[in-house]
Amino acid sequence: MKLSFGLSVIAAALLAVPAIAQDKSLEPVVDAANAINSAAKNSQLTIEKIADTTQERMAQYKQISRQIEGLEVYTMQLEKQLQAQQNEQAELNASIDEVSVVERQITPLMLRMIDALAAFVELDVPFLPTERAERVAGLRDLMDRADVDVSEKFRRVMEAYQIEADYGRNIEAYNGEMDVAGQVQDVEFLRIGRTALIYKTRDGSALGLWNQQQRQWQSLDSSHQSAVQEALRIARKQLAPDLLMLPIFTSELAAGE
Repeated sequence: MKLSFGLSVIAAALLAVPAIAQDKSLEPVVDAANAINSAAKNSQLTIEKIADTTQERMAQYKQISRQIEGLEVYTMQLEKQLQAQQNEQAELNASIDEVSVVERQITPLMLRMIDALAAFVELDVPFLPTERAERVAGLRDLMDRADVDVSEKFRRVMEAYQIEADYGRNIEAYNGEMDVAGQVQDVEFLRIGRTALIYKTRDGSALGLWNQQQRQWQSLDSSHQSAVQEALRIARKQLAPDLLMLPIFTSELAAGE
């Protein structure tokens, strides 16, 4: 029995030797398989990273493509606006050229209008002589100024004409001085359009009416004093407008004289 047990142990030991040798021969295979698995895992991770990066790049590409499309539309709109501005600039340049021609033509016209206005004031009924003469002189000075636009000069000339036109449609009372019987006195002037220009001394002792046909003052009878005084108060808006009985000179009366 002892001998057989010993033989069994020896047999088992002999059988174990090939198994250990087989395990050692498989280690490189196992290591290689593990290396392959590790490499495959790393490759998978790399592929996943590449896929993520590719998707990110694709999303960026799409976003940039949309931006480019938007910029192309914006650029086309800017080109249209630029073309419109260029057309407008061309029209403005043409208008400026036309304005230059108009300015060269309108300046002599304004000078003639001022000369005509000055002659009219000189020949007109002599009311507000200083104010009207200064207005004409101001227009002449204005025409010599280079810092004033032609449009403003023309506006001022037309304004002066409008003022003169308004004189013929209103009634006015103002104070002034008058040579009465060789003595300068303070008087009240009454202007009714361009139909009548009357003066009255402060104390009411003298009345006068301008005779446009003879271009001189003529004395009025004191019987007109109350009517003249009433007209002065109406002109100063101290009384309501009313029918006035005032003396005037007409062409027929002047011819009869």
